[in-house]
Amino acid sequence: MAPRVVNKEQRRKDIASSCLDLIHDVGIKKLTVAQVAKTAGIGKGTIYEYFENKDDIIFEIINIHIEAHHNNFLETIKDVKTTKEKVFHFFNFVLDDSIENMKHFNGYKEYLSIVLSDENKAMCEFNTTCTDFFNLQLKNVIQEGINNKELIPQAMDLSQGLLIFEKGLVLLKMSEKDFDTKYACEIFINNLFDLIEVKNDK
Repeated sequence: MAPRVVNKEQRRKDIASSCLDLIHDVGIKKLTVAQVAKTAGIGKGTIYEYFENKDDIIFEIINIHIEAHHNNFLETIKDVKTTKEKVFHFFNFVLDDSIENMKHFNGYKEYLSIVLSDENKAMCEFNTTCTDFFNLQLKNVIQEGINNKELIPQAMDLSQGLLIFEKGLVLLKMSEKDFDTKYACEIFINNLFDLIEVKNDK
């Protein structure tokens, strides 16, 4: 009988998936490879067959969360008519105060604190990859709006600015007690779209 072929990428995902809650329950800094192995029901040595180190495990867990967020975003905007509404949905990560979302938001807060304070090069590089991914999401939404003659072509130049604004909202929500995230977001996006939406002269 031929030996069973193990798909390494899938096995990585399976191990990380079994630890999705662990990263929130324990925290990124306190998370250990031993805890991951125990939660995944495998030996500590086996972990190193699939991951280089603890950071590698964290990146895989975050990737799974991002993939789920991305799929949820695409599903949510499927029947949304206007680009402006789609952009508001894109900002849902910072606007949603539900218990489930705040669990992810606070996890991201710890992740950012490590990137900023520990000068972790691997995490900085991973952060860049995540930013590029979300920027592409926004570009796709804006391009669709341009193709539909809903937005002026120059709107494409604003994708990175929107992403920077979102990161600014995240930081202010994390660091200021009474910051009104929803109000700040609505004012900015509504005013921005007044400038980039195609005006239909009647």
